[in-house]
Amino acid sequence: MDGRADDTAGAAGPAGSAGGEPTGRCFLFLQGPHGPFFDRLAAMLRRAGCRCLRVGFNRGDEWFWPDRGSYVPYRGPAGDWPAALRAIIAAQEVTDLVVYGDTRPVHAAALQVARDLGLTVHVFEEGYLRPYWITYERGGANGHSRLMGMSVATMRAALEQSQMEMPEAPARWGDMRHHVFYGALYHFFVLFRNGRYAGFRPHRSIGVGAEFRLHLRRLVLMPLHALERMLETWRIRQGGFPYHLVLMQLEHDASFREHGPFARMGDFIETVLDGFARGAPGHHHLVFKAHPLEDGRAPLVADIRRMARAMGVAERVHFVRGGKLASLLNNARSAVTVNSTAAQQVLWRGLPLKALGRAVYSQPEFCSPQPMAEFFARPRRPDTRAYRDYRHYLLETSQVPGGFYSSRGRRHALRQVVDMMLSPEDPYDALLSGHAAPRQQLRVVQ
Repeated sequence: MDGRADDTAGAAGPAGSAGGEPTGRCFLFLQGPHGPFFDRLAAMLRRAGCRCLRVGFNRGDEWFWPDRGSYVPYRGPAGDWPAALRAIIAAQEVTDLVVYGDTRPVHAAALQVARDLGLTVHVFEEGYLRPYWITYERGGANGHSRLMGMSVATMRAALEQSQMEMPEAPARWGDMRHHVFYGALYHFFVLFRNGRYAGFRPHRSIGVGAEFRLHLRRLVLMPLHALERMLETWRIRQGGFPYHLVLMQLEHDASFREHGPFARMGDFIETVLDGFARGAPGHHHLVFKAHPLEDGRAPLVADIRRMARAMGVAERVHFVRGGKLASLLNNARSAVTVNSTAAQQVLWRGLPLKALGRAVYSQPEFCSPQPMAEFFARPRRPDTRAYRDYRHYLLETSQVPGGFYSSRGRRHALRQVVDMMLSPEDPYDALLSGHAAPRQQLRVVQ
């Protein structure tokens, strides 16, 4: 892996010591994606004349922010965090808050403080059009995104300012190994080097030790899982039967928990299997596609097999562990999800989609309103023209070419996102006013 290798030549030193003229802006970073992305982003903001600080809540946060002069450890209890944050903001004259995701408890509390004090809030997330894009928004992401209140008609009106051609839909996530590696490294430091952060409590429901063991287990078993996935995909391709695809998510994922109707993945599995058993033609099959980062903390396979047997459809139900989505989508009849971003690939191909949770793509033009059994019997196809306009709008606004985890992906993202953060307008308003910067065109290598 690329470890701490620099992604940006000539990185700045301590906050405010290098770069252009001082801007008067101070960016306070909280928890970010595993790895050095936030550190590289801050280095470029410093070169633009901004000050950058980082509040860390554990040894993993500290490890990925090597500039100790701008690092502020928080070791207090969760209940004292909002008051401590207000004190930091006042003492450091913070103007901007930067977070990765907006639902983990320390971030949700911080966003409320930031709004009360009038700070600009920058939210990063995995790309709505992943894998070759990341998401950058102001104020909130996913179910808290400004997209949730926009219609396709509003997006079409804004696109009159744009002449960009649509890039091809990518079919693979290029930095998965880096993602897993950084996740394991982060949890190693939290598990074995976290003595100075006695008050730290992870936002996941399981302990840090269990989290680290799951990441390590995934890293070790990746070759075996790849073989298992290849064999099961081959069986489905050779089966000659029509099938519907279920896009599964991580049970602990914030979008699944905060913006969906299910308390656990097993409830979602039961709902889908019940609709399939009641509505799908007898010769149709159902394929559950696990999230690429699924680590086994939820008993997915056992739940699927048990429920499928109880409903009399066990011979028509399959499970595929992670891997590329494109090969399965090529022959699928439809897809079902809670609110997975992988549904964007479904809609790009013009396949019927049933989304059971709140998502940024929850538009009536391309998400089916049918009850589950009816959807499996006669799924309604999306309005592909409306979806292409929606996708075009995202590519002109909140979707930034690049990634968080590989050095190549970070370089792509940093070329664009720093200017977006420094802009007085958020990505959506910038497009509407005609001030959005031209977007990079990625050359997708399959």
